[in-house]
Amino acid sequence: MDIAAERIERLHELARAAAAEGEPDRARYYVRLARRVAERNRLTLPRSFRRFTCDECDAYLRPGDNARVRLQDGHVVITCECGAQARYPYD
Repeated sequence: MDIAAERIERLHELARAAAAEGEPDRARYYVRLARRVAERNRLTLPRSFRRFTCDECDAYLRPGDNARVRLQDGHVVITCECGAQARYPYD
């Protein structure tokens, strides 16, 4: 694992902790920073990171707190409080 991937993992942990402490602005900052690191180093973000972040507002999603999770016809639909929706298939 290279330095950029380790930094992305660390920023993911920091974003999760900041969101749990009730500091959404700091969590959003960590998410944006991780995305910037991934872009500059041409890396894809880990699936766990992509599933828990909003593509529109960069918020770290916490189901029941700032995100709604529903199951519809073989898909998980996650709705952020900004109104953006993400759909993921499940089997």
